[in-house]
Amino acid sequence: MRSVIYPGSFDPVTNGHLDVIQRAANLFDKVIVAVAENQEKQPLFTLTERQEMVSQAIEGMPNVVAEGFSGLLVNYVEARSGDAIIRGLRALSDFEFEFQLALMNRRLNERVETIFMMPKDTYTFLSARIVKEIARFGGEIQAFVPPHVQTALYEKFRNQ
Repeated sequence: MRSVIYPGSFDPVTNGHLDVIQRAANLFDKVIVAVAENQEKQPLFTLTERQEMVSQAIEGMPNVVAEGFSGLLVNYVEARSGDAIIRGLRALSDFEFEFQLALMNRRLNERVETIFMMPKDTYTFLSARIVKEIARFGGEIQAFVPPHVQTALYEKFRNQ
């Protein structure tokens, strides 16, 4: 059984993330969406909230699961018997950073491969940061995130 790990903060999960997840699910027997706990970032949503949003978004995908993790990604991949890491690339600016991470991960564990996947062209501009900014000012985000994420964003900003 071939499995792939799709790591990220998913703060929040967007339709661009879901596009990558769906396409990875078509290529691999199992996809683990690894929701990262990153102390350096200050996410809008807690790790539990982000993991629950991802879990709800992938309900119709039988070979996809969401898990929270912390620590080194290569250690997590090894512990979960992952065959590869999948990363989405929206633009050339993403590539430089992701390329550095992929090389470092390979240096830390040469068994761990990284696969880069381009999103559909309709999602190349989409980022969780931009979605949060639009939602913060009450803008329309239904085309960018699943309905439950839209609700969670508006509630979060309403309560701030």
